[in-house]
Amino acid sequence: MKKEFRIKKNKEFQEAFKKGRSTANRQFIVYILKKEEQPSFRIGLSVSKKVGNAVVRNRIKRYIRQSIFEMKDGLAEGIDYVIIARKPASEMEFLEVKKSLAHVLKLAKVLKRNFPV
Repeated sequence: MKKEFRIKKNKEFQEAFKKGRSTANRQFIVYILKKEEQPSFRIGLSVSKKVGNAVVRNRIKRYIRQSIFEMKDGLAEGIDYVIIARKPASEMEFLEVKKSLAHVLKLAKVLKRNFPV
């Protein structure tokens, strides 16, 4: 995923936590903050040390990035998404992560309803 699609600064994460709305399922929490002036969406990832060691955390982040990349056409534009992985995500394979992310994004009403997963 290109740099212009990432949230990196702590200030931007905090803004999403305070001003955004959240939706969750067992594996992920997604904070959504609308930004009208932004042409595309941006993604911020957070995987706690409680989830697993560095290898596990990096694998989860790779799975999330790839899932978002494959769903990018179905996602709403002009929004910051902050995705927090919970402990059960550490035992999931790629397709399970993608399905779970699609589920939580549909709950948040930011993924097109009939978008194939």
